[in-house]
Amino acid sequence: MSWLVQPRLINGPFDDPGLYIDFRYGRRAILFDLGDLTPLSSRELMRVSHVFVSHTHVDHFAGFDRLLRLCLHRPGPLHLLGPPGFIDRVEHRLQGFTWNLLDETSVDFWLHVSEFRDARVDRAAIFRARDVFKRDEVACPDLPERVVLKEDDFHIEAAALDHGIASLAFSLRETLRVNVRRGVLEGLGLPKGPWLSEAKTLIRSGVQDAEVPVPGVGSIVLRDLVDRLFFVGPGQVVTYVTDAAFTEENRDKILFLAREADQLFIEAVFLDRDHALASASKHLTARQAGELALKARVRELNVFHHSPRYLEEPAALKREAFRAFEQAPAP
Repeated sequence: MSWLVQPRLINGPFDDPGLYIDFRYGRRAILFDLGDLTPLSSRELMRVSHVFVSHTHVDHFAGFDRLLRLCLHRPGPLHLLGPPGFIDRVEHRLQGFTWNLLDETSVDFWLHVSEFRDARVDRAAIFRARDVFKRDEVACPDLPERVVLKEDDFHIEAAALDHGIASLAFSLRETLRVNVRRGVLEGLGLPKGPWLSEAKTLIRSGVQDAEVPVPGVGSIVLRDLVDRLFFVGPGQVVTYVTDAAFTEENRDKILFLAREADQLFIEAVFLDRDHALASASKHLTARQAGELALKARVRELNVFHHSPRYLEEPAALKREAFRAFEQAPAP
């Protein structure tokens, strides 16, 4: 089966954290964190519709300027979400530039910036290029607890973790995975085309009694096709966790967020032998990351955000994390 999205770490494990989530269908991408974006092309960044920032330490937010510069002449919104105080941080970045070339005739680009607090999106503001990025407070979307984005095909959940400050973790959860069975389309004498996307959306929404217009064929009742033409299964889950202390509350939140994830991207900053450093800096060890992945029953583990103190032994953190994940005994 094909995945709805294709996630990949933007940088190497010793460099700035960040996950680029590319949608397999449609010209769209999502970012988890906004550190160094150099490895991403301008074309890839222009696809970004939403950015979810864990917190505004420089290695998680330094890429804001490049993304803004590229999107500045793109009509429409760029959505950003972060922890409490995030709107103020974005406003300060915008005020650091001179905007005398912007006016009411500029491209209608704007930033929609919101904050996640106490399990909800509780504050939002818009900064429009045509208004020289003047701040305008707006109403928050009506979303369920823990949800920061909800669309027909997927939603994104968030959790606020303790890192001395709030650090957000995120999980993208596809509603249902719907794929066309190989060879069946031709066998039924049906054409390829946009009607298939419409049919998939209806299936994910639980609407199977609708009639779908098929070019050259006419309207077909979706229910008559579902079992023969489509494979319907559990949706894809991609979870991103970084900058979190190994506390009981954080563990519970991470385990809930990452429950049965297909892919878990989680920080592994220190080796277990340096757990005192991890505790003092409120980060996870590689062993803790692996244990959390095992308890959450994830299918694929990816570790990143390694401390540079291990540059002389670059594979050690991944090895320790996977030993815990696979329950292998220590050598």
